[in-house]
Amino acid sequence: MIVVTGSFRLPAENLDAAIPAMKRVIAASLEERGCLAYAYSVDIVDPGLIRVTEAWANGETLAQHFNTPHMQTWQQEREALGMTDRTITMHAVKHSTDL
Repeated sequence: MIVVTGSFRLPAENLDAAIPAMKRVIAASLEERGCLAYAYSVDIVDPGLIRVTEAWANGETLAQHFNTPHMQTWQQEREALGMTDRTITMHAVKHSTDL
């Protein structure tokens, strides 16, 4: 399994405009083969900071995700919304345990 974590920033004044676009990309991503989880969360302390959490069956399905039409659209939308400070990390998970 591949887990993706990260964050990005949007100007706080653009957050309301970004929510419909984020909902669309989340819904489309969750329909993709191999997508186990996909979420964006607004940081409660820092409203312009968006946290990213994803889980994918494997690296192949994650790689395919980046070439989908909805990701191409989201890349254009997030640029227009003023996204900055994007930091995304991929983690290869061999074993996990519920706490």
